[in-house]
Amino acid sequence: MLGIETSCDETAAAVVRGTPPGPGEILSNCIFSQTEAHAPYGGVVPEIASRAHLEILDGIIERALSEAKTTLDEIDAIAATAGPGLIGGVMVGLTTAKALALATGKPLIAVNHLAGHALTARLTDGVNFPFLLLLVSGGHCQLIAVEGPESFKLYGTTQDDAAGEAFDKVAKLLGLAYPGGPNVEKAAEHGNAKRYALPRPLMGRASPKERNGADFSFSGLKTAVRQLIQTGGVDVNDVAASFQAAVIDILRDRTANALQLFRRDFPSVEAPTLVVAGGVAANIAIGSALTEMAESYDFRIRIPPPRLCTDNAVMIAWAGLERLAGGASDPFDLGPRARWPLDPGLRL
Repeated sequence: MLGIETSCDETAAAVVRGTPPGPGEILSNCIFSQTEAHAPYGGVVPEIASRAHLEILDGIIERALSEAKTTLDEIDAIAATAGPGLIGGVMVGLTTAKALALATGKPLIAVNHLAGHALTARLTDGVNFPFLLLLVSGGHCQLIAVEGPESFKLYGTTQDDAAGEAFDKVAKLLGLAYPGGPNVEKAAEHGNAKRYALPRPLMGRASPKERNGADFSFSGLKTAVRQLIQTGGVDVNDVAASFQAAVIDILRDRTANALQLFRRDFPSVEAPTLVVAGGVAANIAIGSALTEMAESYDFRIRIPPPRLCTDNAVMIAWAGLERLAGGASDPFDLGPRARWPLDPGLRL
């Protein structure tokens, strides 16, 4: 399976091989990061991102095929992110995939970017359905029961900012370089997490019987950091450490509720698994805290390698492979989608 990912500021193509439930084999994983182009603006500029995808993608696909030592003739199908994401970028990748599929007579597989994150642990660890997913990234923060390649049940989502978005905004407030998340993590390593008292929105709220017992909120925490910084004389490392500790507490609390919801809904699963995916899953402190928490509830935990937590085409190729194995393919008139919730019953 050839996979193409252009939903944000990474231009990526990859080739994977295998059969569900995995593990699969990564034959190539090519990513061009646009970080330098967006750094002067402190965030991703959609127009710059889409133009870069347009200029770079053909070469990235050629490199992915070359490193995989394969050709388009030997590929079974072509998968591409069809949403959610920046619509200009999604359009570039999906249109390119349509052209390749049309020219080669191969099936086109449209992939939900979030499903790519969700299914990565099947590629890396062969995790069986169903499992609980904590998807935590720059644009999303959700707790989801994953029952199949296209079957998802939402337990909780953010009511405002995503965790990764909060990391980036706090980094900007602290004057740290873009991308903000990794730099907040680095600063936190040298800080005192107990120096500043920061709020934990929604923490401890609602019974795990209710869906909102697994919802998130990070806007109030971000605002508290801004107000703290405006008082002046703060220590950057201590603020970063205090902020990261608050995020960890929120993630642990909300996820613990979702673990109970999962056990309620899937009582026959003897060894349940928590999968943590998305860019924030690459944060070592967060991963360690969630591992300890999950094990205390007798859940196994699987976190893909950092290079597969951030946006990549490997996850798109594997999600496409899962859909193809189930007999799915998509028409050429399928359009890109800026929003595309995994749970069809909800508009996020």
